[in-house]
Amino acid sequence: MSRAPLRVAVLGAGTVGREVVRGLLEHPERLCATDGAPLVLTGIACRNLARARADGIPADLLTDAPAHLVAAPDTDVVVELMGGDEPARTLIAAALGAGKPVVTANKHVVAHHGPDLEAVARRAGVAFRFEAAVAGGIPILGPLASDLAANSVRRVRGIVNGTSNYILSAMTHDGRSYAAILADAQALGYAETDPAGDVEGDDAVNKLVILARLAFGHWLGPGSIGRRPPSVRGWGRPGIVGVTGIELEAAAQLGLTIKLLATAIPSRGGIAAAVLPSAVPADGPFGQTDGVTNRIEIEAEPLGTVGLAGPGAGGAATSSAVLGDLMAVARGLTSTWAGLAPATDPAGSAADPLDDPRRWYAFVPAAGMASPLPAHAAQRNRAVITELGTGTAIRTQTLNLEEARAIVAPILPEGVDVTLYPIDD
Repeated sequence: MSRAPLRVAVLGAGTVGREVVRGLLEHPERLCATDGAPLVLTGIACRNLARARADGIPADLLTDAPAHLVAAPDTDVVVELMGGDEPARTLIAAALGAGKPVVTANKHVVAHHGPDLEAVARRAGVAFRFEAAVAGGIPILGPLASDLAANSVRRVRGIVNGTSNYILSAMTHDGRSYAAILADAQALGYAETDPAGDVEGDDAVNKLVILARLAFGHWLGPGSIGRRPPSVRGWGRPGIVGVTGIELEAAAQLGLTIKLLATAIPSRGGIAAAVLPSAVPADGPFGQTDGVTNRIEIEAEPLGTVGLAGPGAGGAATSSAVLGDLMAVARGLTSTWAGLAPATDPAGSAADPLDDPRRWYAFVPAAGMASPLPAHAAQRNRAVITELGTGTAIRTQTLNLEEARAIVAPILPEGVDVTLYPIDD
């Protein structure tokens, strides 16, 4: 039996919004599942109407009043692609509260307002879907909530920000500076004019909050998730901002490379989570994930480890996830959290995964050496010391942070500091 069409309102006509609109207008037959309602685009809200018309979006579908579109009686489902915090959060909450399903790619809103929006959606009994909020076109949230529901997840980790991964990959392979490659990334459209959200780790933090919700059943406060790697004397700069070419060059000689890894694991009744530049084997799955590609691994019992990789951003890839969520709504499926237990309490604080012992990598440039590495460190097999032409590379055995600092600190002159990168195998 045929079902009545589902009338769709799209909020936002930018990089992702244009691709979603194109899919709805040009491929309606592809988006109509045999067990679902047809999808009909009835309105598009955007700020720049002239630009939207120039992009080929029909003028009769356009409006600059998103709140009116959300409230319109002929809107059945809302697709929010505006980005940012407000008015996106208010519009999503209004749609859910009115009993209208919402599909979004807005990782900031989901991460920062997840408990409240989940509570609204559950009270209203409507679907809230956000597959596109993490890793673009890689299907990761649905499998976490549904296909792996019989598993106990032990760890989620991944490269989830294409901009930072592009910069680190280019620094490693081209030997150019962070500043020069960041400028290239901005010219190519991989990085914004203000790239802080990507390179300082905020974008990856938002995605990790969402992954942790589906993997471990709780929302985390984004502000509680660490983004600064430890240094010998304190803490480094957030995200990849402090990674230097000389550190990457030295790591390569040891068979390592540095990647920005988002990691969450169960820890003493809570969730330990961080987004940190980490040393990984250069020939391993993460080490070989270059450019703007994302990769996420899930370790679970009884499954073992499964990894998914693919395009993590861009209009085409992200629209794939948005349209897939729309089709799920049209088929009558529920929210992205599927059958998982509610998590509507206030967001909790993440524990620090660096509290547990681990191996560490550090590089001390020759110009920054105050003295040779103390003999006792090597004699006790606490570190592997490699003298390179440009300085000294140090790989510790499994130590806590203070023990690692104690090994490197004696060879640094007063006022000199170096980053300690966790080694993640």
